[in-house]
Amino acid sequence: MSTDPKDRWLDLGSFIREQRGSARLSLRRLSELAGISNPYLSQIERGLRRPSAEILQQIAKALRISAETLYVQAGILEPPSGSPDLTRAIMADPSISEEQKQALVRIYLSFRREHEDERGEPAADQPAPDRPVADQPVAATAAPRSVVEPATFP
Repeated sequence: MSTDPKDRWLDLGSFIREQRGSARLSLRRLSELAGISNPYLSQIERGLRRPSAEILQQIAKALRISAETLYVQAGILEPPSGSPDLTRAIMADPSISEEQKQALVRIYLSFRREHEDERGEPAADQPAPDRPVADQPVAATAAPRSVVEPATFP
């Protein structure tokens, strides 16, 4: 990603277009889902407009990706240091369905949340020294609603 502000907006637009393609959504359908006009979304994708954080949040929700991912792309948030954006990689994978992507993201985020809640204890993949592995807590599978929308299954 470029540090030049002009390039940043082009990069953001390209990223949104990529995500839209991965989700197999037309420009028109994404604009409907996000609640923004078709021409405005087109201008964002071409790097001609600088969307607000609220608009980015609407687009993220429609694409079923985290708003934080778009905020980082737009330069509103700093990228997390030392950790890959696994959520972005999962959502960009064209070989799995949207339902499968949502399930993977929910599980991953629940594990991260559990680990963050237990700071000071060993990581989730390492047993605590004073308890047998069978007594270790099991991660929940729900993700924070503000990050990932729940998947609906037929």
